[in-house]
Amino acid sequence: MRQIALPLSSASDSPPRIVVGNSNAAVIEALGEPGKWPFHTAILAGSPRSGKSLLARWFVETGQGDAVDNAETMDEDALFHRWNRAQESGRPLLIVTNRPRGTGDGDWQVRLPDLASRLGAALDLEIGEPDDAMLIALMEVHAEMRGIVLDHSATQYLVGRCERSHVGVEKLVAAIDRLSLERKQAPTMAIWRDALIETKGGTTKED
Repeated sequence: MRQIALPLSSASDSPPRIVVGNSNAAVIEALGEPGKWPFHTAILAGSPRSGKSLLARWFVETGQGDAVDNAETMDEDALFHRWNRAQESGRPLLIVTNRPRGTGDGDWQVRLPDLASRLGAALDLEIGEPDDAMLIALMEVHAEMRGIVLDHSATQYLVGRCERSHVGVEKLVAAIDRLSLERKQAPTMAIWRDALIETKGGTTKED
């Protein structure tokens, strides 16, 4: 499983590296070739905690272009100005959003007609849901951040039972860490099971 180390200026509460897997490999490839973006602009969407902001930081700090995070909350006139600046300068602009553009409930609905038409011509990128290999790598990164050890038997047990999302893995490892601290013992099968129940609800299946 390939990983990208982040610059030292990365926030201390963020993962120290980006896990590259099935859900984001195509996105990272596109971020590495901004010269191919239509109108120097790409829009990156994805589920919460899927690494959008980390990728945007990596994109900016490696000098590939500029980025706007949480674009759906930004004043639309200001965002339109950023788009125009990208056209004038030729410097690529990555627009990051927590919600895909659309007309449905929960979608990013752009009201300014000129902005909507410009964004409609941008390259659309989206981070998907991780497969087993990526879930395991994410577990290992979050465990490392918390100073706990999840060996092969732990990750193999957890991967088939956990919530299959970036945020689900983060919550699961946080629960394992907290239960381990509360019980003053290293993570065990009992702790893994209780953390799964806490983060998913119900009971876990047995081997």
